[in-house]
Amino acid sequence: MAKNKKAEVLFWSIALPGFGQYLNGKLVKGTVLILLEIIVNVRSGLNYAILPSFHGNIQESITHVNFQWLMFYPCIYLFAIWDAYRDAGGGEEPYSFLPFVFSAFVGTVGVVYSPTFNINGVYFGTIFLPIIFLFLGFFIGKIIQKITLYVTRTKDVR
Repeated sequence: MAKNKKAEVLFWSIALPGFGQYLNGKLVKGTVLILLEIIVNVRSGLNYAILPSFHGNIQESITHVNFQWLMFYPCIYLFAIWDAYRDAGGGEEPYSFLPFVFSAFVGTVGVVYSPTFNINGVYFGTIFLPIIFLFLGFFIGKIIQKITLYVTRTKDVR
């Protein structure tokens, strides 16, 4: 599959979980992921938290969120992205799932700490802290992937 197809699927999955699956012809899986995204989004109050967050009203955004539901969002989001990318022919390198798994895990930790985490009195809130943690988790996963590949290849040489 062409490299630009992988990028297209990846970016559509980032836009909305499930769209990448549609592009890959996985209609049932795409529909399930879109429905899960909508259910978790609505039940968590995520969209109601986005606008106040972008206007700097972090406390207001926190009051709109149901954290019991919001904690599901990073995992659904990252699974949809990884699955669509993999089905499009990406992620052929061994352990390529690790950055996505760690991104989902660390992003969920970001959701958990988002109402209280601050640096010098600056709160990042329910939107920005999990996004920062998603990137942090991705890089942690990349490092662990590289270490795992190195250890695996070193063992194979012996």
